[in-house]
Amino acid sequence: MLAEPASEPFGIAVIAHPHPLFGGTMDNKIVHTLFTTFLELGFISVKFNFRGVGESAGVHDEGVGEIADVVSTTHFIQDHFTMQYGEQKLLLAGFSFGGAIQAHAAQQLKPQHLVLVAPSVERLNAPAVIDHAENILIIHGDQDDVVPLQSVLDWAAPQSQPVVIVPSAEHFFHGRLADIKQVVMESFKD
Repeated sequence: MLAEPASEPFGIAVIAHPHPLFGGTMDNKIVHTLFTTFLELGFISVKFNFRGVGESAGVHDEGVGEIADVVSTTHFIQDHFTMQYGEQKLLLAGFSFGGAIQAHAAQQLKPQHLVLVAPSVERLNAPAVIDHAENILIIHGDQDDVVPLQSVLDWAAPQSQPVVIVPSAEHFFHGRLADIKQVVMESFKD
């Protein structure tokens, strides 16, 4: 799914969804919140289903194929819009499994912006992103019982990456989607 802003775009945002084997799809409410927030910020917003989800071909590939899905989707979208608008800034974003996948994809794609919400960095052995993205935003709830906050802090600390902690928010940010939007909007004010 792709949406373009009404005026000339600020860049391209590619958003990855949570784990496909646990019901994750591009229709996830956090993915949708990121999608609409980036569109409001002027990005061409793109969300898609990983292989084997919904009507997409293939089967879950333990993260390896999903990284390839992000890279190929991003290259396709970049190629399409470069002809129309010239080279665009790239933003990669993801929630949970999708966040960790985006940390891996950033190694190849070198985005200007990386937005990770409750990224499952420990489970997917996510690499450091400090040298692969210019602006990094990590958002996590302090009541997350799916992806422990400490695992994200342990991953972010050696990179000197701050983590924005949303008090009383659990993994799926029930009732807290506006907080995600506000944190993202604030990070783009400069």
